[in-house]
Amino acid sequence: MRSLQVFRTPVGGLFRHVRDLARGLTALDHEIGIVCDSSTGGPAAEQALAALAPYCRLGIHRLPIGRMPGLADVEAASAIARIAARVRPEILHGHGAKGGVYARLAGARLKIPSLYTPHGGSLHYAWSSPRGALFLGAEKLMLRRGSGLLFVCDYERRVFEEKIGLGGLPWRVVHNGLWPEEFAAVPLAPEARDLVFLGEMRQLKGVSDLLEALSLLSDWRQVSATLVGDGPERPEFEALAQRLGLIERVRFTGALPAREAFGLGQVLVMPSRAESLPYVILEAVAAGKPLIATDVGGIPEILPAEILSPPSDPESPGGGHQEEPLSRRGTHEASPRSRRCGQNPVLGRGHVRQDRRFL
Repeated sequence: MRSLQVFRTPVGGLFRHVRDLARGLTALDHEIGIVCDSSTGGPAAEQALAALAPYCRLGIHRLPIGRMPGLADVEAASAIARIAARVRPEILHGHGAKGGVYARLAGARLKIPSLYTPHGGSLHYAWSSPRGALFLGAEKLMLRRGSGLLFVCDYERRVFEEKIGLGGLPWRVVHNGLWPEEFAAVPLAPEARDLVFLGEMRQLKGVSDLLEALSLLSDWRQVSATLVGDGPERPEFEALAQRLGLIERVRFTGALPAREAFGLGQVLVMPSRAESLPYVILEAVAAGKPLIATDVGGIPEILPAEILSPPSDPESPGGGHQEEPLSRRGTHEASPRSRRCGQNPVLGRGHVRQDRRFL
């Protein structure tokens, strides 16, 4: 089967998902192509895409794709339709809001079945906000143009049904998974601090909540942290660390591979305000990494709810400052569950079963 994977930016968990999908489907003798933005991701994306090239027999196609809706989307949608007409996929699969729009428009134009996986995206918005009404309204409009839906966790499926509806389309939940070689412990680096954060530098990821929690902890203990990741809001967080008097205890490293990042802190902390099914949690558990996480999105489908903290609550990090006992317990209970979320051959087979339903 030939499939074209369409998404916007080659960074983060969505990009990891597409890379895993390409590898898993290629192992099942499928032909895969990729379309993504050419202006984001930097050298790390270029390196990852180069490593992915052997799994992409339909090619890797990059073109400018903006984050917000605009007139440039008309040209991008036309360009993606032309790519699809040239490589002749049997399935178009859009990832994220922009990828979902492009894949379904091209599919309708070329009469090719199309799938959509939201990966959070528009679902983080509420109908009550102007931007939310715009994004969710577009999602509802596009629903009629697709052939089916794939979700990375049941939480994502439930929220999509509540905010958009399923439109009578066939759907399936296929959890993110890991490769067997990822189930190996990561040793601590000599410069490891108490905590390590790994993720995009965005308010949505709870970075400011983490910094405020570290400030509140100062009367109890001088907790140190390494913050790994990049993004346009990073300067704001660095300024906040300065204002809170944390500059000696908090280190910003920029983007690093997950397993390298895990060695930079005793405990991984993930204070997200919203998530879908984050790879970081799966990767940390597979690496035997103690962790603290918030009770948002699909995280309770990986970790027991009783060990999770409420989101956006700086005064309750780790459930009352019990980082070590909490994180050890969470890791111990989560490991079997994370393995059941699926090795990535399961991810590939789940998508193959769904693809065949549309053909």
